[in-house]
Amino acid sequence: MPAVTADTLTLPRLSASQGRARAVKSVTRGPQAYEGEGFPVTRAFAGVSYADIDPFIHMDQMGEVEYLPLEPKGTPWHPHRGFETFTYMIDGTFQHQDSHGGGGTIQDGATQYMTAGAGVLHIETPPEALVMSGGIFHGIQLWINLPSDKKMSPPAYQSLEGGDVELISSQDGGALIRVLAGEIDGHVGPGKSQTPMTIAHITLAPGASVSIPWNPMFNALAYVLAGQGTVGESSAFAAGVKPAPVSTGNLAVFSAGDRITITASQTQDSRHNALEIFLLGGKPIREPVVAYGPFVMNTKEQIYEAMTDYQRGSFGQIPDNALMPFHG
Repeated sequence: MPAVTADTLTLPRLSASQGRARAVKSVTRGPQAYEGEGFPVTRAFAGVSYADIDPFIHMDQMGEVEYLPLEPKGTPWHPHRGFETFTYMIDGTFQHQDSHGGGGTIQDGATQYMTAGAGVLHIETPPEALVMSGGIFHGIQLWINLPSDKKMSPPAYQSLEGGDVELISSQDGGALIRVLAGEIDGHVGPGKSQTPMTIAHITLAPGASVSIPWNPMFNALAYVLAGQGTVGESSAFAAGVKPAPVSTGNLAVFSAGDRITITASQTQDSRHNALEIFLLGGKPIREPVVAYGPFVMNTKEQIYEAMTDYQRGSFGQIPDNALMPFHG
C-alpha cells in the first residue's frame, strides 16, 4: 500500500492553512464482517449517527488481506437504487460489470463511480488470474446518497485510472495527498459526484504532520487505513480540545471548522511504515433516509416500489456475456 506513489518534493505544495482547526467529535472502530461471497470487510461507519456522515450512507474497508490461491471472492449480481457507489482499489484487482453497459477493471489506485439512480444490476468480482494465484486485496467501497430529485436519474458509470488522480504534498513534503474527488486548496480530483464532496487518500511519513484546508460547508471524516497517529490539534481558545489518538480501523468525526490536522506517530508498523488516511466529507443533504439492503430512498413506500420494480425486471437484465464469479 498504496498503488499510486510519487516523490513529494517534486509535487505542488499545500498553501499555508488558515482559519479554525476542526476539533474531533468522536473516534470509533468498525466491526469486522463478510460481504458478497465472503470477503472480509470493516464496517467503517458502524455506530456513527447519520447526521455525522450525511451525505454518505455506508463504507467498507475491503481487506487488507493476503489471499491464498482459490481464496479471493467477490459479489454475485445484485441490484441498487437511489445512491452512488465509489470503489477505490489500493491493492489487488476487481472486475465490474453492470446492466447498463458500464464496467471494467479496477486496480493500481483506480476508482470507479456507479450512479445507480433509478436502478441497476451489477457484479464485482476478482478476475480468474487473481483467484488462481491469490495475492493482496485492499480497497474501499463508499455509498454516497443522492438527493430526492436525483434518486430516479438514469444510471451512469465513471472509470478513473490511478494516473488520473491529482497529487499534492504538504508544505514540508512529509505527506502525499491524492485528491480522488472534489477539491483541496484549488487542486481538483477526477471524480465527479452528483453530491458536492471531497475524497482524498493521504500518506504521512513517520512524525509528519499536515494541516489541510477543508470546505467549511462540508462535514469531515478521517478513516485510518493503516498506521497510528493523532487527528485534531490543541486549541488556544477552547479548554480541553486536544489531538485524539487513532490507529488502523478507527474513524474520526470532526466538528465544524476550516482545516483538518493529522499527525503520524514517530513509530509505525514495519509493513507500511506510514500513517494512511482516507479523508472524506461532503455537503449534507438533510433529507429523510430509508435504507433497505441495496436500496436507499426517502420513504418506506419508495422502498416497496424499488423491490417491486426489481422483481419485475425494471433495473435491466444481466447481459448475455455476463461476468460471473470464478471459483477455480
